[in-house]
Amino acid sequence: MTGPDRITATPRAAATIRALTERHGPLVFHQSGGCCDGSSPMCLLAAELPPGPADVLLGEVEGMPFYIDGDQDARWKHPTFLIDVAPGAATSLSLEGSGGVHFVARSPAPADTAPERSIP
Repeated sequence: MTGPDRITATPRAAATIRALTERHGPLVFHQSGGCCDGSSPMCLLAAELPPGPADVLLGEVEGMPFYIDGDQDARWKHPTFLIDVAPGAATSLSLEGSGGVHFVARSPAPADTAPERSIP
């Protein structure tokens, strides 16, 4: 399941992505599923993380592709994400950490029956 409606960004996250793109060039996002920063979205140079054969494109944020592993996408029941920025550097190699912030993915609860939850 792919489509641009599965990924959006807050204005602050969008501004951070634009600044990173100006500084580093083309980027790519991958929704982590337990590596490095737990389940934080990772932002890397596009050339450093080409999509794998099982990766699913969720859409683009500020023109940059955003992927998730296909098995993880199925386990999480094909979520939609709102990308945001939180204070404090990421502990992974994600590019935004140098600015003292880290990306977080927020996903609505299934069937909107529970409050929005963060996937740090």
